Amino acid sequence: QVQLVESGGGLVQAGGSLRLSCAASGRTFSNYPMAWFRQAPGKQREFVARISPRGSSTYYADSVKGRFTISRDNAKNTVYLQMNSLKPEDTAVYYCAAAGSWAYGMGIRSDDVDYWGQGTQVTVSS
Repeated sequence: QVQLVESGGGLVQAGGSLRLSCAASGRTFSNYPMAWFRQAPGKQREFVARISPRGSSTYYADSVKGRFTISRDNAKNTVYLQMNSLKPEDTAVYYCAAAGSWAYGMGIRSDDVDYWGQGTQVTVSS
């Protein structure tokens, strides 16, 4: 069992930055590939970024590539999402996820997620 708690969301102006954190409970955090998803009002939840269990492999959605960076600290059971050059279209609830599997060169499907966090709101004003 893994419990995930996100933090770091808020209101920021376009062009600004935010850093999201996701603290995980459980001794097996380092076994899980971790991901961030987001869901904007009226839209489906979408994949944002993925990191392998040891942090050696990352993958990003095209919409955030070059602006967002996912990282993890297994000693602290925490995964991060550094978001730079934020745009109004980045406004969404951001969810941390622990996945059951991963593959090089691919993101994570919602169906492959074993555990979800409760979400944190990110609002980017123009």
